[in-house]
Amino acid sequence: MRRLHLAFIAFVSVCALGLALLTIPDEGSARIARDRAVLKKIVRLKHVTWRWQHLMRRPRTRVHLPAATHRTRLRLLRRWRLHATQALRQAHHPPHLSSWLCIHRFEGSWAANTGNGYYGGLQMDWSFQRAYGLDLLRRKGTADRWTPLEQMWVAERAHQSGRGFSPWPSTARSCGVL
Repeated sequence: MRRLHLAFIAFVSVCALGLALLTIPDEGSARIARDRAVLKKIVRLKHVTWRWQHLMRRPRTRVHLPAATHRTRLRLLRRWRLHATQALRQAHHPPHLSSWLCIHRFEGSWAANTGNGYYGGLQMDWSFQRAYGLDLLRRKGTADRWTPLEQMWVAERAHQSGRGFSPWPSTARSCGVL
């Protein structure tokens, strides 16, 4: 029994040593890991950029050709970081931001779901949400679950479609935009 126990310990030791030798990083695997990390960041920034552009109804930034070298991948990463920053900056400044904030002040919490058929900080009903925020309605549910920026951009879509501020007649009048 003791002999079997010693053989088992020797076997485990040899396996552990072999595993340790296999996991010693070499220069090639470090470079591959670094390139993977850069590519992962590029993909994340691309999706962030496209998410904000979709919300604002802006055309998607074109995908650049895959970079062959690490240097060109880093250049591509800087380019996508710039695209994401620009999209985020634009998204945080809807064209009628002060008007939406004023209307929100009269309408209630951004997470409002009072049971009266209106949702969110701009009190959007189902038909309004379906007409101007269908993608968000499908993905996140009613407007009380959307971020304030998403609610404002959906309202901005209605405004740009020609409805203006008419869906909020009383509050828009109180804000001086009607």
